[in-house]
Amino acid sequence: MPRITYWNPEDEKFWNNEGKKHARRNLWISVPSLMLAFIVWQIWSVVAVRLNDIGFNFTEAQLLTLAAIPGLVGATLRFVYTFAVGSIGGKNWTVISTAILAIPTIGIGIAVQNPNTPYSVMLLLAALCGLGGGNFSSSSANISFLFPKKEKGTALGINGGLGNMGVSVVQFVTPLVISSGTFALIGDKQVLANGQEVWLQNAAFIWVIPIIIMTFLALFKMDNVPGAKQSVKDQFVIVKRKHTWIMTILYIATFGSFIGYSAAFPLLLRSQFPEYVSLAFLGALVGAAARPIGGWISDKFGGAKVTAFVLVTMAIGVFGVIYFLNSKQFAGFLVSFLVLFIASGIGSGSTFQMIPSIFIPKEAAPVIGFTAAFAAYGSFLIPKLFGWSVNTTGSYVPAFYFFIAFYVISIGLNWYYYQRKATVTKVIVKQAG
Repeated sequence: MPRITYWNPEDEKFWNNEGKKHARRNLWISVPSLMLAFIVWQIWSVVAVRLNDIGFNFTEAQLLTLAAIPGLVGATLRFVYTFAVGSIGGKNWTVISTAILAIPTIGIGIAVQNPNTPYSVMLLLAALCGLGGGNFSSSSANISFLFPKKEKGTALGINGGLGNMGVSVVQFVTPLVISSGTFALIGDKQVLANGQEVWLQNAAFIWVIPIIIMTFLALFKMDNVPGAKQSVKDQFVIVKRKHTWIMTILYIATFGSFIGYSAAFPLLLRSQFPEYVSLAFLGALVGAAARPIGGWISDKFGGAKVTAFVLVTMAIGVFGVIYFLNSKQFAGFLVSFLVLFIASGIGSGSTFQMIPSIFIPKEAAPVIGFTAAFAAYGSFLIPKLFGWSVNTTGSYVPAFYFFIAFYVISIGLNWYYYQRKATVTKVIVKQAG
């Protein structure tokens, strides 16, 4: 494709005549690429559930660790990925970060076929799935730079929301594909205790061809736009900004909750309501679907207002989960958890919309990636917190009280810094200067 030599989405004439079509093409390639990244990142949330059924002999704590390790690695890699777009270009990094997803998918497909595969190998493969977790920071930073401020919330919501949908896709598709030999191009079937035949390797192998396709689409159809590149040193100035850290806390409360609950929900259902474990995909589905709505509403009414509403709703949702978990009422438990997922999805969109309103464009892109990096630790910490809660008290409930306390703190920070009229103008002017 011809090389783009000028890029200024805030130039309305350029945006309408030229910029819009390039930005939207990059967005619609970025979305499925990011979705695949989330699929690989969260594949262990469903694979771990079935390992012991096919002959492995791992403890509950080991299985929770396998589901959590990709979150730890992915969150850490996000700090690297955040600055990659500014260093080598959005297109270049999308090609590289998508292509390497084939490594853990092929590895998992091979490893799950042998119940004697050491736990250390499984841990290594789980860690490699963290490669998918890093993509969100680079993808979001790239999309933020491509769109004008008035459309950033919606664009980031679409990219993040449909990308997040990968969590639901992998949790929905996996039970279907492992029950069919159609996709088992490599390896033999496994037989469960009840005589059912499964091909667990399908859970990984099915994504290899889509990864290859999206790698080539990114290579030939995406763009490196001028002005996006910055040195790591120039980008790193964001760590000195107070509001970088405040927005990080808010994004941990929203997206961190979404990705952490997504990682833990299948195992939580299997432990408490095993007959309904097939519904695990619903949480990530409604949460991801709500994210673009959060970005769009925030473009209309303001991100801080939407975020405040979301955080209050999440606190109420947690109380509902606690009540229905204690009373063993599945319907109420599911509805309360879906409220949590929907609210966290909307909040993920609203907090991202706030960042470009607070920071200048050159800083907004790396801030988005930086906050996303910290929030991704939710994928590791929430499953581990649930594991600690069960091992220590025999119940998941104590973990939920930690979440309530964190949401209350976040409500206070959002109000003090971004909702009070006296602070809003001051924040924007100071950051812009």
